Amino acid sequence: MKKLTMLFAVLMAISLTACSQSEKKKGTKMKTLVAYFSASGVTEGVAKQIVEVTGADLFKIQPEQPYTEADLDWTNKQSRSSLEMQDKTSRPAIAGKVENMADYDVVYLGFPIWWYTCPTIINTFVEAHELAGKTVIPFATSGGSTITQACKDLKNAYPNVDWTEGRLLNNATRQDIETWVR
Repeated sequence: MKKLTMLFAVLMAISLTACSQSEKKKGTKMKTLVAYFSASGVTEGVAKQIVEVTGADLFKIQPEQPYTEADLDWTNKQSRSSLEMQDKTSRPAIAGKVENMADYDVVYLGFPIWWYTCPTIINTFVEAHELAGKTVIPFATSGGSTITQACKDLKNAYPNVDWTEGRLLNNATRQDIETWVR
């Protein structure tokens, strides 16, 4: 009888804990973050529109050493961006981190497409933050490439992250973004 009472008490404790966690999840509003890297300002404009539509918080991914115009010259094989993109292990240092990443359930992650994928500074950001268990939604801008390869690369590199389908948002209007996020 004593064992049965003890078993019943344990089962009740587990049930109450599960219910309280479920209620906490239901009662808590999901927090959303828009984190982005923008070399020329185009991706930044889209990120700010997403914030306006979603009410999310905004975080700019900034390189510790800012890129110069010469660094971004993709036609120069010796430019900083070209060298970083040739080296898949390159992880340019970032100037800061999201201090309260644990508070966010959803992260929109924005970047320009460089050489058909995301800039290596995005890998630095992902590796510097615990994103496992979060819904991460990639978005990008590009002069002519799709986001397809970038999404594949991110999913392969970070399989513990809950990646959703990414979206290329070139010349996106507020209406385009509202339709996409809903």
